[in-house]
Amino acid sequence: MSAKDMLVGNMDFASLCMPTVPWSTAERKMTFYPAHKKMPIVTAAIMGLQHAFAMLGGLITPPYVVMRFAVGGFPFKNVDQQQYAIACALIVSGLCTIMNCIQIPLPMGYKLGTGVLSVVGTSFTFLPIFEAAIQLMKADGESGSDAYGRMLGTIMVCSFLEIFLSFIPPAQLKKAFPPIVSGVTVMLIGAALTGTGMKYWGGGAVCADMAWKTHGQLIGKGVSPVPSPGCTAGEVTLNFGSPQWVGLGFSVLCMLLLVELFGSPFMKNCNVVIALLFGYMIAGVSQYCDGEGYNYKCLDYVTEDKIKSADDATFMWVETFDIGFYGPAVFPVLIAFIVTTVETIGDIRATYDASGLELDTDEYSSSIQGGLLSDGVCSFFSAIATSMPNTTFSQNNGVITMTKCASRYAGVACGCWLIFMGVIAKISGIISSIPDAVIGGMTTFLFCNVFVSGLSVIANGVDLTSRRNRFILAVSLGIGLGVAMVPYIFADFRASSYTAEFWPCTDCSDGDKGLRNGIIIFLSTPYCIGCALSMLLHFILPQDPIIVTEEEEEEGPSKGEDTA
Repeated sequence: MSAKDMLVGNMDFASLCMPTVPWSTAERKMTFYPAHKKMPIVTAAIMGLQHAFAMLGGLITPPYVVMRFAVGGFPFKNVDQQQYAIACALIVSGLCTIMNCIQIPLPMGYKLGTGVLSVVGTSFTFLPIFEAAIQLMKADGESGSDAYGRMLGTIMVCSFLEIFLSFIPPAQLKKAFPPIVSGVTVMLIGAALTGTGMKYWGGGAVCADMAWKTHGQLIGKGVSPVPSPGCTAGEVTLNFGSPQWVGLGFSVLCMLLLVELFGSPFMKNCNVVIALLFGYMIAGVSQYCDGEGYNYKCLDYVTEDKIKSADDATFMWVETFDIGFYGPAVFPVLIAFIVTTVETIGDIRATYDASGLELDTDEYSSSIQGGLLSDGVCSFFSAIATSMPNTTFSQNNGVITMTKCASRYAGVACGCWLIFMGVIAKISGIISSIPDAVIGGMTTFLFCNVFVSGLSVIANGVDLTSRRNRFILAVSLGIGLGVAMVPYIFADFRASSYTAEFWPCTDCSDGDKGLRNGIIIFLSTPYCIGCALSMLLHFILPQDPIIVTEEEEEEGPSKGEDTA
């Protein structure tokens, strides 16, 4: 091979980078790289960076939200901890992605990893549970850091469920969790998270909820809640929902639309990162000016303090947490691992479709088994490494389709890029300095994509003309979406976790309180209660009767027809 073949190959980068003309009908021809074909070094690095950008927005959001909203609280001061959590998530996801794409052989023919271009990152599925459980523990007087450590220990124990499920044939898992169950669950995950995204868009989830959470228990006692404290970004403090916050978030949405209209395939695959950086730039060049005469002053939405305070480099275990265990979160976490199991099977199938690989082969079965085992092992390792659980990402299948690169070597390069981004701690400093309103504009789009993914599962795998299926959807989605919109119907522990109106527990024992808290977390997590209801109804409800005409009934079964 020549030096050019080893470095660049014959990849048509012009087709990859040329902007899209909305009214054009011209076809683009691009080189296809099969799943197991080695790639030139530069091409693999560029394709890997493409995948890293595609997953970056979704990967950094869970640690960003948990550390700022649940662990940090208000006023948020522990920026170092948030920066570390973002960096650690990047490093762990990079290591797990490399292992997943390489696929490690195990005894008895089992595998660890998929062996195809299937990337691994921090899961959205566990985010609502982390928030609810940490808030409950903080209401009991624990620090946010200790509560986070207890959740990490809980993840270590519960991750063995997915490890166990990885050895069950995928066909059996699909029967146990049909599309009507998995679709409802994924939709409710997206619905719950989209509300959080909108709170960030309005200025910040913490300042949006402060009046309701801190003073809401006074409602009904003749005392009105006090106004919410202002939302802060840089030097600016404004009320939640101020037009300045809404405008910053809207700039992200506008760039998403422009990229979708005119962007090249490369830009469309990393549209979230481009839109986020655009919103960040708008915030960086904007100022909030107020006052008159000598009192007139302009304040910055973005300051350099967080970037300057960030370390030059970091790694796992630079920040540590006391590992514990939180029993009330076990059942919701187990459901979350079941959800990620079903999601991973669908994501790997989509990867095979996008990669042009055959299904129903031994290789496909080993990829499913190895991918599920990888998710479980990576979630266990991630908790040990002080990060949140991991799962297989789905958005990268779109990158494969648009770039025509299915080589797993691009996945290995993606993992290397993620590790690099995590080790360079200044990147985490930049991310932590982005105003919440800009993050909200990005996460609202990102979280609603999760909802749309669940909707796609329902549309493609469920007969919506069936009365039985519509009843299951109405009940499970009705209660799940209701809990997402009014979360305090069950988890009303604003004064403390003992005083929830739904289940007061002021004089109960520690065992009774643990059981109660577990049930409250389950009831207040939309996808947990929705998943359980859809599974129960799918199991107990009879199938719709088969409608036949009078003529068909008189004719009876045709010859050879099974009448059983």
